[in-house]
Amino acid sequence: MTGKAKRKGDSAEREAAELLTELLGSTCRRQLGAGRSDDVGDIDGVANCVVQVCDWKDKSAACLQKPVGAEQQRLNAGVEHAVTMIRFRGGNWRMVMTPEQWASLYLRVYGPNSA
Repeated sequence: MTGKAKRKGDSAEREAAELLTELLGSTCRRQLGAGRSDDVGDIDGVANCVVQVCDWKDKSAACLQKPVGAEQQRLNAGVEHAVTMIRFRGGNWRMVMTPEQWASLYLRVYGPNSA
């Protein structure tokens, strides 16, 4: 990763950690060691969930690729859930999941046959 891309990614991770801290009411911070083969996500402090952070120019590619990477991080971390935070212009964030990641969260909250 180039210096400019690394700085952009680091900045997005710091911003995401601040937002999650505000929303969840508990301290979230950047995870150390991102990019390793045993990567467990970008944000520490979200219980039972890995958080992948992305600020790519191509948002469609980010939405398609990063949740798949977050799933591997979930397996590495041994937790139940994974989510990807995608940063859009103006500091707007969206949480992105694969259908399987969303179903896992839904079933955890509501249980099977709850619809």
